[in-house]
Amino acid sequence: MSQFARSPVTAVLGPTNTGKTYLAIERMCGHASGMIGFPLRLLARENYDRVVAMKGVENVALVTGEERIVPPKARWFLCTAESMPLERETAFVALDEAQLGADPERGHVFTDRLLRARGREETMILGSDSLKPMVRALVKDAEIISRPRFSTLSYAGARKLSRLPRRSAIVAFSSEEVYAVAEAIRRMRGGAAVVMGALSPRTRNAQVAMFQSGEVDYLVATDAIGMGLNLDVAHVAFASLRKFDGRRQRRLTIAEMAQIAGRAGRHHRDGTFGALVEEGPNAFTPEEVLAIEGHHVPPLERLYWRSGEPDFSSIDALIDSLEARPNHPVLTAAPEAIDLIVLKRLAEEDWVRARTRSPAMVRRLWSACGLPDFRKLGPDPHSRFVGRIFGHLSEGAGHIPHQWFADELQRLDQMNGDVETIAGRIAAARSWAYIAHRADWLLDPEHWAARTRGVEEKLSDALHDRLRQRFVDQRTTVLLRRIGAGAADLPVDVAADGSVSVDGHALGRLTGFRFEVSSDTRVADKRLLIAAAEKGLAGELRKRGAELVAATDAELSLSAEPGAVPELTWNGLTVATLTGGTTLDRPVVTLDRSLYVLDRTAQGQVRDRLAAWVQSDVARRAPTLGALAALARDPAASGSLRAVAAALTEVGGIAPRDGFDVMLAPLDGDDRRRLRKAGVLIGALDLFDARLFKPAAARWRAALLAARDGHPVEPLAPTGATVLPVGQGAWGFRRFGPQAVRVDLIERLAQAAHDARKGHAPFAPDPALAVSMGLKPETIVRLMAKLGFRPSAPAGDVPQWRWAPARRRAPTPTPRPVARPGNAFAALAELGFDR
Repeated sequence: MSQFARSPVTAVLGPTNTGKTYLAIERMCGHASGMIGFPLRLLARENYDRVVAMKGVENVALVTGEERIVPPKARWFLCTAESMPLERETAFVALDEAQLGADPERGHVFTDRLLRARGREETMILGSDSLKPMVRALVKDAEIISRPRFSTLSYAGARKLSRLPRRSAIVAFSSEEVYAVAEAIRRMRGGAAVVMGALSPRTRNAQVAMFQSGEVDYLVATDAIGMGLNLDVAHVAFASLRKFDGRRQRRLTIAEMAQIAGRAGRHHRDGTFGALVEEGPNAFTPEEVLAIEGHHVPPLERLYWRSGEPDFSSIDALIDSLEARPNHPVLTAAPEAIDLIVLKRLAEEDWVRARTRSPAMVRRLWSACGLPDFRKLGPDPHSRFVGRIFGHLSEGAGHIPHQWFADELQRLDQMNGDVETIAGRIAAARSWAYIAHRADWLLDPEHWAARTRGVEEKLSDALHDRLRQRFVDQRTTVLLRRIGAGAADLPVDVAADGSVSVDGHALGRLTGFRFEVSSDTRVADKRLLIAAAEKGLAGELRKRGAELVAATDAELSLSAEPGAVPELTWNGLTVATLTGGTTLDRPVVTLDRSLYVLDRTAQGQVRDRLAAWVQSDVARRAPTLGALAALARDPAASGSLRAVAAALTEVGGIAPRDGFDVMLAPLDGDDRRRLRKAGVLIGALDLFDARLFKPAAARWRAALLAARDGHPVEPLAPTGATVLPVGQGAWGFRRFGPQAVRVDLIERLAQAAHDARKGHAPFAPDPALAVSMGLKPETIVRLMAKLGFRPSAPAGDVPQWRWAPARRRAPTPTPRPVARPGNAFAALAELGFDR
C-alpha cells in the first residue's frame, strides 16, 4: 500500500453518460497536482488535450506505453492505467473504469491501482455500479457516491441494417465482421467510419472525426467504443451478442451490453439501442432489455489480482510473487498474462539466468517482458522478440543498437498495401514506439521516439485513407478528405451558371439558395453531397443573403401567374410567397423554404426588405388600395366614409354601385371629395379607380386578393383589352349580352351620352367611341338601357335615344337583428352597412 493510503477516497459510480470523468478532471485541476489512469491511450490523449487547454502545455504530462510527454514542470498527469507512475507523489489520484478489475486480461492492473494508487489529499475511483460491493470490501473507508445517467437510454427493437437511423453505431466483435458490416453500409447508405482496438489512436481519431463531422452517418466498431469514447451516437445496434474473449466464444454479460449500449445519447440527449435481428442468439431477451434500460448491472463478485510490488531478488522469486494467491476473499489470482508467459519461457534459457543474477537485472528483464504483444503473434514469436531485446539490454552499455532499430523502422516505413497489411505495420510500429519511450533502453530515446512517431503517423494516415476508400463510396473520396480538414477549408467552386464542384468533382447546381445534386448521382451519395455542399457553400449563401437584403427595387418583382400562389422574385428566382395580412394592402411575406439555409437574423433582414418593397410597390403601382385602407382606419373620417372605404378595400377598389347605394347616401360633400382624393370615382354603374386597370396595378390587386383569401391568382384580362367575348369575363368588366365591357370605359360612354343629349329629347350619340371599343350593336343596346337610355324613332338610318331613367324607389330596409351594445358590428349597423 502507498503511504497515502489513508487519504480521503471517493468512489463515484454509475452508468455511462453520468459525467464521472468530467467530474474527476475538474477535481484534479482544483488541486496543486494530480494523476488520472484511463483504460485506453485514446482516452488519455483526449483528456490530456482538455487539461492542456486549461493548465498550459508546460504543466501537463501524457504517459502511455507508446507516448510519453513529460515537461520538467509537469504537475498534472494523464496516463493509461498500466503506465501510471505510482512512485510520484501527487495531491490527487483517480482511476477511470475501475470495474475493469474483473477483466481476465488486464483486470489485475486495475485492481492493483484500486488498492495502491492514492493521492496525498484526495483519491477518486470511477466506475460502474457493479463495482460497489468490491469497493466496500476492499476500500472500507471509501465514500460511495452514485450518479444517475443524464439522459434516457431505451430499447428501440430490432432494425435491419438498411433501416438504421442516422448517427447509428453498429457493434461487432471481430475484424472480419466489422469489415463485412462496413461494406454493407457503404453499399446501402454511402459509407461508414470504422473503429477497432487494433487501429492506432491516430487512425481511430481520424475515423471518429469523419463520423463526428457528419461526413458519414454510420460508425462500425468493436466493443472498443464502450470505454468512454465521446461520440455523437443516437442509436447503438448490436450486430452480434457473442464474442471471443481469448479463450472461448461466449455471450456478452449484462454489464458489457450496458457499457456498449450506453454510448447512445450524449449529455441530456436521449439515446436508443437494439439488435439487427428480432429472434435467435443475437437478439436481446426481455430480461436483458429491462436490465439495460434500468441500468441494473449485476454486482461484481470478484476482481482479478496480481502482486503490484513483486519480488525482484531473483527470477524464481519474481515468478513466485507474480503467481502468489491473494489473501482476500473477493480477490482471485489473475489468469496467466502474456508478460508472465514470456518471463517463464525466458527463465528457461541459461543465458537469461546467467544475466539476471542481480535484482537490477531481474527488474530489467521484467521491464522487457512488459512489452505488449501489439502484433498478436502469440507467446512463442513474442518471447523470441522480447528475448532479443533483453539480450541487447543486458550486454555492453545496455542499449538497443540504433542500426537494428533504424532498419526495422525503415522496413515498416512503406505506405503500400491494403487495410490488413498497413494495420499489421502499425501494430509492429507500436512495439517500436513502446521501446522508444523506455528512456534507458536507447542511447538517444528522444530522437527514436520522434522517428517512430513519424512512421506511425504516416501509416495511420495511410490506413485511414484505405479505410475511407474501402468503406466510403469512391466517387466522394476526395470530397470527404477535404471536408475532414474543416468545412471552412473546402475549395467549393460556384460557376457563373450555378454549377458547384469541389476539386473538379461536380456536386450539382446552386439555383438561388437551393442546392440540387447532379442528376447522375446515386441515391446513396446524395445525402453526403448535400451535407458537403451545405458546409462548403455556407459563405456563398451568406453572400447571396446579403445581396438580397441590399437588392434594389428593380431586382425585385411580383409573380402573379393565374392558378398559382402569388410570389416575390429576386432576379427571377422565387424568394417568398404572400399570404393574408391585417388588411388587403399589408400581406404577410413568407420566405421560400430554400432561404431556410440562412441564419435567423439573415432571414429576418430578408423578410423586412421584401415587406418594405411590397409596401412601396403597392403604393406606387396601386395607390388606391393603400389610400382606401388608410381612410378606413382614419379616426378623423366620418363613420359612413370609413364604412365605404372598408367595404371597397375588401373587394380591391372596384365594385358595382348597386351594392353601395345605401352606404353612399349618408356621404356629404366633404366625404365624397375625400373619396375622390383617394382615387375612387363614383360612376353611373360602378365605383372604381381607372388606374387599377393598368397591368402592374391589376397584377397587384389580383395577387393581394388571392393572398388574403388563400386561393390561386385568378386570370386577368389581356393587357389593353376593352371588351371580352362571352365566357371570358374578368374582374372589372360588366357583361352586356355577347360582350363584357371594362367599367371605366362604360363610364366614358355614359359621359359621352350625357354630353350629347339635350334634356329628354331624342338624340343620336357619336358612334365613333363605341366602334373604337369594338362594341357590337346588341352590346350597345343593352349598355344604353342599363345607363337609363331608351330607344327612340330612328332619324333615317341613325338610331335615336332619349334619356328616360327608371324612377328609383327607396330601398325597403329588410328586418335585421338588433345589434347588441358592444358588438363588433354595432357601429356598422348604425351606419346602415349591410354585410
